[in-house]
Amino acid sequence: MVEQYPALLVLAPFLGAIFSGIVGFRYDRLSLPVVVMALIIAVFASFATLLHVAEHGEIIYLLGNWPRPLGIEYRIDSLNALVVSMIVLVALITAIYSKDFVRRENPGKEAQYYVLFLLLITGLVGMTITGDAFNLYVLLEVSSLTSYGLIAMGSRRAVVASYNYVIMGTIGASFYLLGVGYLYIKTGSLNMVDIQRVLAADDLYRSGTVHIAFMLIMLGAAIKMAFFPLHGWLPNAYSFAPTVSGCILAPLISKVTVYIMVRMMITVFGPYYVFEILNWDQVLTWFAVLAIVAGSILALAQTDLRKMLAYIIVAEVGYMVGGIWLANENGLTGAIYHILGDAFMTLCVFLAVGNLIARTGKYHIYDMDGVFRKMPWTMAAFTVGALSLIGIPPTCGFFSKWYLIAGGFEAGHWGFIVALLFSSLINTVLFFRLFEVGYFRSIPEHGEDSPELFAKGVSDHPGPARREAPFSSLAALWVSASILLFLGLYNLSVISLITDFLHSNGIVGDFH
Repeated sequence: MVEQYPALLVLAPFLGAIFSGIVGFRYDRLSLPVVVMALIIAVFASFATLLHVAEHGEIIYLLGNWPRPLGIEYRIDSLNALVVSMIVLVALITAIYSKDFVRRENPGKEAQYYVLFLLLITGLVGMTITGDAFNLYVLLEVSSLTSYGLIAMGSRRAVVASYNYVIMGTIGASFYLLGVGYLYIKTGSLNMVDIQRVLAADDLYRSGTVHIAFMLIMLGAAIKMAFFPLHGWLPNAYSFAPTVSGCILAPLISKVTVYIMVRMMITVFGPYYVFEILNWDQVLTWFAVLAIVAGSILALAQTDLRKMLAYIIVAEVGYMVGGIWLANENGLTGAIYHILGDAFMTLCVFLAVGNLIARTGKYHIYDMDGVFRKMPWTMAAFTVGALSLIGIPPTCGFFSKWYLIAGGFEAGHWGFIVALLFSSLINTVLFFRLFEVGYFRSIPEHGEDSPELFAKGVSDHPGPARREAPFSSLAALWVSASILLFLGLYNLSVISLITDFLHSNGIVGDFH
């Protein structure tokens, strides 16, 4: 039965999108229960798959029972079992959180919104588990088109931001497709494992065509993950999108794209080609250092909470890319662990900021006077997310940075280590600036708030009365905050799955 779960992982959100649209066309309020049920099924399948892979090894599912390289296969190992579990769990938490937001921000369009939401998850899950390079492109376009729509359902500024994202996203996807085309010319195969077999067997690693293919695929991934300086589409897209759109896109899009980068490097091209023949690790690690420093400085310049978080994502992408190109086991372990941890860190702070903006109607840091007293539960969870982004134990952010710094020491790359410490210091300044305003500043006596979303039942008289978000929003927020602590406390279990993947692909120690 478990061998069928790879198909269920894709079918659950896909069929959920269809039923949600059909039911929601007549009864809007029934769309969300269908979405939640579909995602619960996907979460169950993902965790069952993860346990099976941990105990028995990878699962190979042949679509239509066509053998590779003729047919498309889903291949789930310890790496993408972790990533797909992350995707569906983030989606389920966000769906629960969305209950009060979608109805108020997109009245009359709940069904359309949730169809796009589930199709996005279908694309992301499919990209993660597919073993076919062209099928990955198809699913990449599914997730891209739905993400454009989810952003465009916001304000007029969101439509413009979505248009910019369409242009950059299309360029990135085109580069990836061209790279896959070059690989197909040289190998005659689209199956990821088979491509590496042909490259090694026919000694094609020094072919100029293969070099070009690798560069195109990496460039396409860099654009899609918003790797500095190709990040221009991201801040406005995530800042002006509807609340729930930002909460689902910010944790997943860049992280899944980094996973694709890892998958293409290790499974398609192979560690020997990437780290020994190309020998680009020094150059690309310095680009990652630049991304970390630039993203952190740009975040420091923001007073809009949403844009501040968006630029933190730019810096976090630098963490992961730099860890990969340190070209050693510790660096890759830290980068992959950070894919998982950063998804939930980003989710936690975006959910909390969504609550703050919805309740207060404000989004500037210096307008959050006394918010700790008005929204103590929201701010407590936000603090957990902030401390994880800073890298304070026992949150998962500490452990991913520990491995990244260990990888930097092993590679002798002091610039990367300094950039990580600098970014952590900047994050401390960023979040403690908000803590100072929200905790130590008194609540103004007049003109305190102008609630936008959660206005029902809220008193408008000034004072320190609590004005917390609805229960569904708080519950989702606290689940995400708890996961940050869980991933930190049980980091060895996650790390063991990551190292199993790396060792099975010949990555042990340092490639320098």
